[in-house]
Amino acid sequence: MLPFIRSDLAQLTAYSSHSKERLDDGNRPEPILVDRLDTNESPYDLPDELKQKLAWTLQTVIESNRYPDGGHESLKSAIAEYVNDSAHLTSHAFTADSVSVGNGSDELIRSILIATCLSGAGAILVADPTFSMYGILAQTLGIPVARVGRSPTTFAIDLNAAQTAITTAPTPIRVVFVVHPNSPTGNALTLAEIDWLKSLPSHILVVIDEAYFEFSQTTLVNEVLHRPNWIVLRTFSKAFRLAAHRVGYAIATPELIAVLEKVRLPYNLPSVTQIAAQMVLSHRQQLLETIPLLLQERTQLITDLRQHPWLTVWQSQANFVYVTLNPTQPDQHTLEKIHQTLNQQGTLIRHIAGGFRITVGTPTENTRTVQRLLDIR
Repeated sequence: MLPFIRSDLAQLTAYSSHSKERLDDGNRPEPILVDRLDTNESPYDLPDELKQKLAWTLQTVIESNRYPDGGHESLKSAIAEYVNDSAHLTSHAFTADSVSVGNGSDELIRSILIATCLSGAGAILVADPTFSMYGILAQTLGIPVARVGRSPTTFAIDLNAAQTAITTAPTPIRVVFVVHPNSPTGNALTLAEIDWLKSLPSHILVVIDEAYFEFSQTTLVNEVLHRPNWIVLRTFSKAFRLAAHRVGYAIATPELIAVLEKVRLPYNLPSVTQIAAQMVLSHRQQLLETIPLLLQERTQLITDLRQHPWLTVWQSQANFVYVTLNPTQPDQHTLEKIHQTLNQQGTLIRHIAGGFRITVGTPTENTRTVQRLLDIR
């Protein structure tokens, strides 16, 4: 370890994207077709006409020698309009002052941590398994992470353990992170979980990550209107097909948003990215037409995978399916071996939390994935 680097960073491993794994081992006569079902992206790219429009904008409108709009005003207004519309709220329920935009939701999570817990001010609470970046980003900032479990049969948060952590954690809990629906397990928050979150005192920030809102159509954004200690995170990387552009956004009271803006890096979103996000919002009806197809494919994927005698396939409200092995599987077929077999055949899925998270892909990709798993006996 370099002497000028914090010693605790030696315990961390850099995040890596599994979709970038190289599948060609040098011995195959030709490259294999890769189904990238490990990062919950949309399997569909932007329509050609929108990509051409974006390319034209980059070529003729954007001045590369000029900084992007550092305040994101046009984009934040468009996001506020979309949030109001999708939640069936009045047109002025949320405004641009209620929105902060980040380079992916990861940047917003980091800003939340900086604003709440840095310098020993507090710890965060997460319920594992869940989105790993909450814990990873907290650890990179030297912020303690309190972890509780979930029910093995429903994946609901262990609320007794969570309440105990709130009251007994050596460093006061300042932020509770939950995903709605959760990743990698795909379950939405229950009424009991929501009631518990509502019961938390106002000095604890409740972060509801709704990265998969467009698939679940279940949101708690209305709660933000009368709960100043709640914040909702969303992303353009999934349903809106902009994973390459890295755009996330937060919805909260203007007072809380103003704090996030204080710790946000300047010019954090390139001009072309801001324009791309505004463009997909203005064409959202067209782009979101694939959602019913993906939900239909999700149902079919679950049904087909349940044909396998030793797979347990869980219900999902997101654009992925969580699969675990039941006790009847042969000893030679461990999770790691199955993962490696699929990888070698060209199917990338996420090996995580004692199971597999499989993104819902195109019908062809899903059929291939099912067949490859069924062939492993």
